Amino acid sequence: CMPRHPVARLFLCLLLLLPVGAGLCAQEAQVEHVAVTLGPDGWRLDADIDFELNPQLREAAERGLPLYLTADVAISKPRWWWFDQPVIREERTWSISYNALVRHWRVGSGGLAMPVSTLDEALTQIKHIRGWRIAPADALQPDTRYHGRIRLRLDVTHLARPFQVNALNSSAWSLTTPWRSFTIDTPSRINVADNPP
Repeated sequence: CMPRHPVARLFLCLLLLLPVGAGLCAQEAQVEHVAVTLGPDGWRLDADIDFELNPQLREAAERGLPLYLTADVAISKPRWWWFDQPVIREERTWSISYNALVRHWRVGSGGLAMPVSTLDEALTQIKHIRGWRIAPADALQPDTRYHGRIRLRLDVTHLARPFQVNALNSSAWSLTTPWRSFTIDTPSRINVADNPP
């Protein structure tokens, strides 16, 4: 049966019109660059991610359905005698929303949102992550090599439950990058005196 809510009906109709494989863009989404540095308040991550929304996702956003994209970061300490020791697991979610009545885009993360002029401008905020604090300074030991990985994914878990079920059954909502591996070589001395808890 069709959902009673008009927005739910619109979303379901959009999904039914999606061709098989619509979630795959001409160029595979990927994380192109990752850098983790130690700043005054802890470890911060910069990343450049290459991805595009397929036409169906763009249409859904332009019709007022919010999109959520989540970056996952995992950092571990290698152990030759056992599995790597997990040290940091963080995620950050961005929301992109459009008010069709006033033709107003917003991109938000961590409770903060800012207006932008276009959908592409909103996506740029996510494609170029800058200064993401992923851990306090004392989370990593001095003079140690750590292995990390990062990915970006379209996160349907933030949608209303009826939308989640429909999105999970549609290939158009399967946008995700492969995990990108990186290493962190910490300095021989890490000053944590001035770092906030």
